Amino acid sequence: MTKIDWSDETINPLGHGCYGTGTKDNPKIYPYCYAAKMAKRNMRGCDLCAKFIPHTHFEQLDKLKQWKKPKTVFVQSMGDLFGDWVSDEWIEKVFDACKKAPQHRYLFLTKNPKRYLKLYDEKKFPYAENFWFGTTCTKPSNEFTFVKNTPYKCFVSIEPLLEPFGDLENGEMPDWIIIGRETGNRKDKIIPKKEWIENIVNYCREKNVPVFMKNNLAEEKWCKDKKTGEMILVEPKVWDEPLIQEFPWRDE
Repeated sequence: MTKIDWSDETINPLGHGCYGTGTKDNPKIYPYCYAAKMAKRNMRGCDLCAKFIPHTHFEQLDKLKQWKKPKTVFVQSMGDLFGDWVSDEWIEKVFDACKKAPQHRYLFLTKNPKRYLKLYDEKKFPYAENFWFGTTCTKPSNEFTFVKNTPYKCFVSIEPLLEPFGDLENGEMPDWIIIGRETGNRKDKIIPKKEWIENIVNYCREKNVPVFMKNNLAEEKWCKDKKTGEMILVEPKVWDEPLIQEFPWRDE
């Protein structure tokens, strides 16, 4: 099981490696990347993961055949399978393993959607009913390019939500929207406003697109006051109503 509330399981065939659009020689770790923080804790017991050095853990792919019951699997939750530093061969190996376990639904997510287009142009971008391709966006200026006018299933993960969004179509409306806030204790952390979320939800309602709000939108953070010893609320809930948690495949 996984703590990610929109998937049943995760696999990480590339270990820890959230470089976004960085390269192998010049990695650019995002300031809000939880994978980097978890790698520092040596969570997997792998020295290369702990040091955030690019490498593979293709043994993770064996889990897909071992899971007989259909699951929704987030592929490479601790990094970016489509980063510029990842070879086509590595990506194709992951795709092939997913094809060989067709009982599952696969969710792919990248901060580098141009790689989707490059693979598509090179005829290396597979289509399957159970493959969902997502893009992480934190602000409207981020690109979330899709392969347009095709049957590919696409989604946008707006996490962390750092600015208000307006038009979400970018030429073609995605099939699903995920919304989440920034967590952790990073300095200058941005707390989204409720109206930012409402605007996204209202836009999706107009376009008949399902929305999934992550649990962290309804979480509070309390700390003990050093002087009084009393617990004080330091981060209120962003969303104080019942969470909307819709899945686009519920009717499949």
